[in-house]
Amino acid sequence: MDLTSIQNVADRLRAQIQQVVVGQDQAIDLLLTSLLSEGHILLEGVPGTAKTLLARTFAACLSLEFGRVQFTPDLMPGDVLGTNLFNFQTNQFVLTKGPIFTQLLLADEVNRTPPKTQAALLQAMQERKVTIDGSTHDLGDGFMVIATQNPIEQEGTYPLPEAQLDRFLFKVIIDYPDREQERAIVARHGHRTAMPSIADFGVTPVADLATLVAARQVISQVRLSDEIIDYVVDIVRATRDRPSLAYGASPRAANMLATAARARAVINGREFVIPDDVKELAVHALRHRVMLAPGAEIEGLTDQAAIEQILDQVPAPR
Repeated sequence: MDLTSIQNVADRLRAQIQQVVVGQDQAIDLLLTSLLSEGHILLEGVPGTAKTLLARTFAACLSLEFGRVQFTPDLMPGDVLGTNLFNFQTNQFVLTKGPIFTQLLLADEVNRTPPKTQAALLQAMQERKVTIDGSTHDLGDGFMVIATQNPIEQEGTYPLPEAQLDRFLFKVIIDYPDREQERAIVARHGHRTAMPSIADFGVTPVADLATLVAARQVISQVRLSDEIIDYVVDIVRATRDRPSLAYGASPRAANMLATAARARAVINGREFVIPDDVKELAVHALRHRVMLAPGAEIEGLTDQAAIEQILDQVPAPR
């Protein structure tokens, strides 16, 4: 597989999604980057901004097994992972697999369940494996989590643990559409109150796991110069030295940002990373990995603004 083939797959995926979802071009591009980077993605927005529709449409464009978990306050870890049940006919325990045994998992409204259940995803997201009653089960190379959450200020939400947030490659803020986009949404979907059926729009799969594995092998070979490596490391390390931030991003963040920059370069038809690849992705890759200091929060600073200040101050290689 070459750069042109990967670009073609990305363009076809984008076109398929845009048949259903109006706007959200940035979120679509970040979904594609996550897919090619083997990363997980967190979509945050108020109800009714097409987070779930975007995730379902994205899944419909891929020949991957799709599973969905609707996170609720009474959901237990076993409801996600599965459990061993005793079979009286064979006198043996048999694993009843949970919905996490899939390739593309939609974790819908993930912050509406308590941290105990949220933590059920930790090992799966990091290692692509789950451990149930002491036995480890492989989820495969295609495993990817697309999680949606409502803003933490809303009723009935629980903050995601920092350890889990650090497993997400990107956190994407899904904002309200502008007037023209909202008008287009009503024109396209305003004849129904239920969520539209993806099949009604003629969406068909355009990539399978073999295609993704081949694309990821190409991306892993994309050239990352010493200057770009220094740039990524300096940005991440700068998040730990800011008085406005209580804590900064981990070394895992630097690795993920570098991988995502490689994927973005390939999507744009390049076999090398440029500083703009890093800059375009840094806010989405770091906003959920930092925490504002109390004083900065009182002054009205946001995590995005703090990261943008870092990007302005860390010199980019020429």
